[in-house]
Amino acid sequence: MLKGFNRLFAWMAVVLPAGGALAQEKGPERWGVNMPRGVTEVAQTTYDLHMLIFWICVAIGVLVFSVMFYSMWRHRKSRGYKAAQFHESTAVELVWTIIPVVILVLMAIPATKTLYDIYDTEEADLDVMITGYQWKWKYDYLGADVSFFSNLSTPRAEIDNLLPKNPHYLLEVDEPVVLPVGKKVRFLITANDVIHAWWVPDLAVKKDAIPGFINEAWTRIDEPGIYRGQCAELCGKDHGFMPIVVKAVPQEEYDQWLQQREAEAAKIRELTNKNFTFDELIARGKEVYNRNCAACHQANGQGVPSTFPAIAGSAIATGPIGQHLSIVVAGSPKNPAMQAFGQQLPEADIAAVITYQRNAFGNDMGDTVQPIDILKFKNNQQ
Repeated sequence: MLKGFNRLFAWMAVVLPAGGALAQEKGPERWGVNMPRGVTEVAQTTYDLHMLIFWICVAIGVLVFSVMFYSMWRHRKSRGYKAAQFHESTAVELVWTIIPVVILVLMAIPATKTLYDIYDTEEADLDVMITGYQWKWKYDYLGADVSFFSNLSTPRAEIDNLLPKNPHYLLEVDEPVVLPVGKKVRFLITANDVIHAWWVPDLAVKKDAIPGFINEAWTRIDEPGIYRGQCAELCGKDHGFMPIVVKAVPQEEYDQWLQQREAEAAKIRELTNKNFTFDELIARGKEVYNRNCAACHQANGQGVPSTFPAIAGSAIATGPIGQHLSIVVAGSPKNPAMQAFGQQLPEADIAAVITYQRNAFGNDMGDTVQPIDILKFKNNQQ
């Protein structure tokens, strides 16, 4: 027995100092054993509360186990001690009831204040509606003519292990959320299909996005920078492919970005009345397809057998245009996995992607769809 304890202590003498040196070299965040401190006041308050409660628990654990182990060692049978025979002690019952209650009350005071701050979404300077889709995020800046989808932009070659992974693998998007620093931003979070969760650890914001229900959260970012997050609710096949990127910028830069996006929105509306050439539709449609369709139907249009149908040679892509248009705009009543893109994409993008699908992957139908055709279809549906 003693030899076994000696070997254990010898092992601990070697391993624990080495582990401590590794922790000092890499830090706890590199290990992933602690929550980040964050860049907002709420995030830092949450972190401080977390560490306070953690050390209180450590102190309680050390005290309780020290007393327990000392009692077992000091009053062991080999020293001639005999177990005391008693039924109960009113004093002991009072002590181990009152002390924990006092500790819990003292812990509840800072916890309640922090929770109150987390849920205080009043007097916001900016409101952003966040809608989760399979598998992307939509952002609407309320009070401004700005609305866009944010899609994963990690190259498919990295996902398929054809290229080395970059430092922000699966944490890159084509359209980040741009917010002004020093302003209180309220998030109104919901979903279009299934339950998602909008989570950015550095902002201490994590809220479920539930269809038919709106959750609220808020943040005030004091430091310009880029902060990344992910969907934190298992939401289907590509749950791990819908990252979040928040870009915090000074107010002047934010105002310029907002004006630019409003001007782009006006141009997109103008495109509804434009007649595109065949080549313009194909080029635009390929970009739209790779961004919105390739995740399910694959970049080569072959789909996933028994799960997502192929575009190449499909009855939809080679059949009547009206049927193809209806599936893309309104979705498929027979296959819930096929989303309705009528509210997700502008008319020009829908027309382009339908044209591309009908003329790519060997389909070669030779026909086109114009944005005005999409608008007419939408108007007939209403």
